[in-house]
Amino acid sequence: MALKLIINSSSPPLGVLLTVEHVKNSVSVSVEDGKDTNLHISDSVQFSDVNSITRYLARVAPSLGLYGANLLEQTEVDHWLEFSARLYQRSLAPALAQLNNALCLRTFLVGQSLTLADLSVWAALKDSSSLQSLLSVEGTTPHVKRWFSFLSSQGPFKAVAEKCGTPRAAPRNGGQSSEKRADVGKFVELPGAELGKVVVRFPPEASGYLHIGHAKAALLNQHYQVNFKGKLIMRFDDTNPEKEKEDFEKVILEDVALLQIKPDQFTYTSDHFPRIMGLAEQLLKEGRAYIDDTPPEQMKQEREQRQESHNRSNTVERNLELWEEMKAGTELGQRCCMRAKIDMNSNNGCLRDPTLYRCKNTPHPRTGSTYKVYPTYDFACPIVDSVEGVTHALRTTEYHDRDEQFYWVIESLGLRRPYIWEYARLNLNNTLLSKRKLTWFVDQGLVDGWDDPRFPTVRGVLRRGMTVEGLKQFIAAQGGSRSVVNMEWDKIWAFNKKVIDPVAPRYTALLKDDVVTISIPEAPEEVKDAPKHPKNAEVGMKPVWYGPQVLVEGADAETFTEGETVTFINWGNIIITSINRDSSGKVQSLSGRLDLENRDYKKTTKITWLASTPRALPTPTICITYQHLITKPVLGKDDDFKDYINRNSKVEERMLGDPCLKDLKKGDIIQLQRRGYYICDQPYEPISPFSCKESPCVLLYIPDGHTKDMPTAGSKDKSKSQAPSKAVKVESACPAKAPPKVSSPTAPPSGSGDVAGLLSRVAAQGETVRKLKTEKAPKDQVDAAVKELLALKAQFKQLTGQDYKPGMAPPSPAPAQSNPAPQKSTPAPSQPSSTPEVQALFAEVSQQGELVRRLKAEKASKDQVDGAVKSLLDLKSRYRTLTGEEYRPAGTPPAQDKKKKEKENKSEKQQSGAGAGGGGGGRKQGGGGGKEPPQDQEKNAGSGGAGGGEGPKKQTRLGLEAKKEENLADWYSQVITKAELIEYYDVSGCYVLRPWSYSIWETIQEFFDGEIKKLGVENCYFPMFVSQAALEKEKSHIADFAPEVAWVTRSGKTELAEPIAVRPTSETVMYPAYAKWVQSHRDLPIKLNQWCNVVRWEFKHPQPFLRTREFLWQEGHTAFATKQEAEVEVLQILELYARVYEELMAIPVVKGKKTEKEKFAGGDYTTTVEAFISASGRAIQGATSHHLGQNFSRMFEIVFEDPRQPGEKQFAYQNSWGLTTRTIGVLAMVHGDNRGLVLPPRVACLQVIIIPCGITASLPDSEREALLSRCAQYLERLTRCGLRARCDTRDNYSPGWKFNHWELKGVPVRVEVGPRDVKLCQCVAVRRDTGEKITVPDAEAEPRLTQLLDDIQKNLYSRASEDLRKHMVAVDNMEDFQKELDQGKIVQIPFCGGIECEDWIKKTTAKDQDLEPGAPSMGAKSLCIPFQPLRQLSSGQQCVSGKEPAQYYTLFGRSY
Repeated sequence: MALKLIINSSSPPLGVLLTVEHVKNSVSVSVEDGKDTNLHISDSVQFSDVNSITRYLARVAPSLGLYGANLLEQTEVDHWLEFSARLYQRSLAPALAQLNNALCLRTFLVGQSLTLADLSVWAALKDSSSLQSLLSVEGTTPHVKRWFSFLSSQGPFKAVAEKCGTPRAAPRNGGQSSEKRADVGKFVELPGAELGKVVVRFPPEASGYLHIGHAKAALLNQHYQVNFKGKLIMRFDDTNPEKEKEDFEKVILEDVALLQIKPDQFTYTSDHFPRIMGLAEQLLKEGRAYIDDTPPEQMKQEREQRQESHNRSNTVERNLELWEEMKAGTELGQRCCMRAKIDMNSNNGCLRDPTLYRCKNTPHPRTGSTYKVYPTYDFACPIVDSVEGVTHALRTTEYHDRDEQFYWVIESLGLRRPYIWEYARLNLNNTLLSKRKLTWFVDQGLVDGWDDPRFPTVRGVLRRGMTVEGLKQFIAAQGGSRSVVNMEWDKIWAFNKKVIDPVAPRYTALLKDDVVTISIPEAPEEVKDAPKHPKNAEVGMKPVWYGPQVLVEGADAETFTEGETVTFINWGNIIITSINRDSSGKVQSLSGRLDLENRDYKKTTKITWLASTPRALPTPTICITYQHLITKPVLGKDDDFKDYINRNSKVEERMLGDPCLKDLKKGDIIQLQRRGYYICDQPYEPISPFSCKESPCVLLYIPDGHTKDMPTAGSKDKSKSQAPSKAVKVESACPAKAPPKVSSPTAPPSGSGDVAGLLSRVAAQGETVRKLKTEKAPKDQVDAAVKELLALKAQFKQLTGQDYKPGMAPPSPAPAQSNPAPQKSTPAPSQPSSTPEVQALFAEVSQQGELVRRLKAEKASKDQVDGAVKSLLDLKSRYRTLTGEEYRPAGTPPAQDKKKKEKENKSEKQQSGAGAGGGGGGRKQGGGGGKEPPQDQEKNAGSGGAGGGEGPKKQTRLGLEAKKEENLADWYSQVITKAELIEYYDVSGCYVLRPWSYSIWETIQEFFDGEIKKLGVENCYFPMFVSQAALEKEKSHIADFAPEVAWVTRSGKTELAEPIAVRPTSETVMYPAYAKWVQSHRDLPIKLNQWCNVVRWEFKHPQPFLRTREFLWQEGHTAFATKQEAEVEVLQILELYARVYEELMAIPVVKGKKTEKEKFAGGDYTTTVEAFISASGRAIQGATSHHLGQNFSRMFEIVFEDPRQPGEKQFAYQNSWGLTTRTIGVLAMVHGDNRGLVLPPRVACLQVIIIPCGITASLPDSEREALLSRCAQYLERLTRCGLRARCDTRDNYSPGWKFNHWELKGVPVRVEVGPRDVKLCQCVAVRRDTGEKITVPDAEAEPRLTQLLDDIQKNLYSRASEDLRKHMVAVDNMEDFQKELDQGKIVQIPFCGGIECEDWIKKTTAKDQDLEPGAPSMGAKSLCIPFQPLRQLSSGQQCVSGKEPAQYYTLFGRSY
């Protein structure tokens, strides 16, 4: 039988070809090139799957044993075939490690001979450059390398390798691999995607250069093209002839090539203009569209107000008549547009009759004047996507509201439906991505062009040193995420550093105007080779010159001392023998001697240097550092970007470079040691015969993701004496038109009052320099102005101790060096220094502020004060508009230092030694200085005895450093760790529950366990492992858990025959046993509960207690003979859950029923208790009780004989219910405050903490013993009466430290006992919830403290209930719903109950972080249908969507 094999010539299946090579002597197979791989056996039997083809070929040649010698080997072969097929979808390094382990003691993967397993896995490795590069790493996967090399040497493997060439996606150049692990495993799989059938598209508009946001879109599309072996269409969206430019098309194609993207097809939207026009006319004729001549502004208002256009009711004939006017481009036609007739009452503005066509007389770059009408992008895109065969349309989330419009077009025209896959757009801080705004920068001459290194264009970032590989890795790290966030540029540069660091050669450069010569007489003048890269020999060698005269940085020289040993990089140790200084103390020259035999470099200063020799002159070099063009990280909707332009974003420094820099080519990336990474923007050119000048090597600084100031070249302790780096040229981005004017040099100011004046002169001189350069003044005039500017800056530095920065507030003068005592300098007035207009306005604001203060001091009438305040605010607003900064009175520090100042003030308070009253004081017990809490000293005082202020105390980080209201995430993280609830673990998403949290769980367990036993529930335990067959029995149930199931696949090094799941829940574990146990109605009910752990391998960001991969819970599973019994229990258990929250944890909950969308998968309905966390404005599911009906009993055949109908089988009715350790997280977030946990007494591990105070070194031993004895008595008495109490007698901590410690841990009551309290027979009780101090007589301690704990429990519940009451409201329309939701509330709304409607509500209420920075991005979801709603539905009331009748009020909100 002759077989016909057609292979895809562009992507040949190596595994199939290898199999053919091995069976060709046994089976007749003809091989032909074609488009798709296919094995033709007969007209009715064909195979296109690679593994199916190889299996068939192996089976028709059984004597070769390629498919294994027995059933076990065949099963192993199938495993490896599946392994090779999924290799591209896995993280590569772990997959190779698995393969390496399997080959540890084997020559072949299966059995003792070659099989399909070897062929398929070898083919997968051979076909991927990523795997090839991983295999090339020394010391990794030795067994895979051995096996791969052995097979590659065999004849059939050689033949296939020669025919099919090199692996796909080979590395671009020697050092940079085009695929790395970071490119893999970060992307969500496309729904419904099939290998070889995916078609994606990248549709840029030819109206500007590609920017980094476009690069993300292009690379995402390429990723899916490559990984699914699909097709990428690059389509120019040329629907707007007014914006299209052919020049931009050429540029975009070049940018795509720079990104190493190779589309399979190039198209234009204009290719489809005739078809699009025909489909538009079809809509007109069907009455689905109409022609509208409403003026644009009026149309906009009508759409906002949901008013229909007067043309909406036009007849078809009238619409066609106006359409002809549009097509002809007449005056009437130009006033018209075609609009879709969708829904003017829609909550989605994109569905309010959007425009489909508009009339434009502008000639089109490709079609000329053929058309006068052009489709909108939103109309053309779905049509062209469908026509061109796009299977998956990747769009950013900003298009989310337009998705319904996209599908409306598809469905209305009866076209094939592509799948829209959303991902988050790339938002970078301090960056504009709008083409309109970037064009403005170019047109204004503020940048060098579209490839300016400050621009976010592809050309700009590549010119600045971004590599395509770094960009790919960054995009891969973002993957298909839909989370809309603003990112710092340091993240993308950090990825780039990983690419360039291993291959960037190291060179040296010194500041030209700040070099010092060191004389080393015994050093011979010579040249030696040194490695360009200390860790990568493949980078090569470079010549390094040595000699008796060496140049070093002046900043380094200032740090040297005579006799110090300094390590000269690439040379060795040199001892500094003498230092020569001028009259001002500045180092002029150095002398040294070689100490090369000394190879101890551990504690020496390492410096860079250059030999001063005429045989190897330094390369003249200019290093350029760029800053952000926009000074504000995130611009708001009302911000004008022109108010936040950085006018000094480019700084140049003249350097003496390594002689090797003469050989750099444009685009070469290097590292200047101790300065950073640079890219060669302009190579060095020797002296030109025409200009008689040499051109320096121009290097652009490449950020590396560090937030520290870079580049720098100092060394240890340089801050002590480093001279300022002299910037040769600070280039303004703002061209000036005023005539040049050079001011005369000015004497240096001498007092603090001169700081503002000097600041003003520096700014004015800087403006003069900019004007001179703009006007292209003579060089000597410019040089003189620059020289004066540098002199003024030096004076400023000398006076203030700070470098001048444009726009800075006047600093205080630097303290005199001769006076070592710290002095408080009076801040200079914050007077502006730019223009007379600003200075005059500053003075006005200051005077008006003084007037307001005087009126208030004199208690003037309210009208007078209000009028003055209003004038002051107006003046401040004008000042902000004019300067771009907030007004600050004289002496006020800059706004950005406010938090720092607060910390300093707090630190001063902490260190103040005053403490009054109380019995504790701040001294360590037993004398000596103890650890002190980071709180005010007054908190360290006890209740009786003298204070113990002993001066500054040792600072600790015991307390919380984040505030709950400012940064809830940081606050929560600190609370749960510092209060000792959890400890982090080395498996992500898993945490150690420490005794303090586990005791809370034990209290909950004890209460709930006792209550369910009253209902007849018994405890049991079932295994944690689930077979695959059992888990998959209930399809809808497991579908909900499938992404979270963790699987055990190996025992030691042996693969399991069948993977075993770790339980995500136990229905499928327990119900097979129920089926065995239940035979008749007498075996019912079964009421079992187990306290256990479960594993749900969440892929979202884990949060301790709230969302973890492993957690503790109880899960009850009951079975009943009747539905009535089961439904009664559902509500009984729900009531118990409500009691756990309300009676134990003092947290009010809302009881209700889940909607159809949110119910438990596989159940009939779900009831729930929902809690609310006001700090985040989000709800959280507290516990659920599910009625499963007969769904699971049918699947697992839990049947019994119906006593009413003998012989008839009846399925059992089942419930399941669960409560988890999430409760502890809810407890912390609801009650906690900025001092730590606040524990309700009923769940507190410790209800009372007793702290002895006032034990000082001077306290007599008798009083000390009496005090400790009294504390022990209190402990015994409180314990005896049933309170959980402890006495903290640790003598290595002060009372103040203990107060903070136990407050942080949330102990409800603190009892303080001091020497005076012992004498007065009393103690002081301090409430954790309010901080109130109560004096308690000794005799009343037990009843008073017991009552106090009850009061605290009630107060916490009352406080939380009031909080819930304020934050839960009922509204009837979408506008009010959105408003209340955005105020952090949960809202009851009329709801129809539909799943699609719920999805729509979630989408509609989601926020775009780019449009509304800081807004919560998640949409609202249904929480429950409350059993007791805030209001009842009125007759005929509609759902909030306005489409269906409402069924009930449903609680919606953002949730965890």
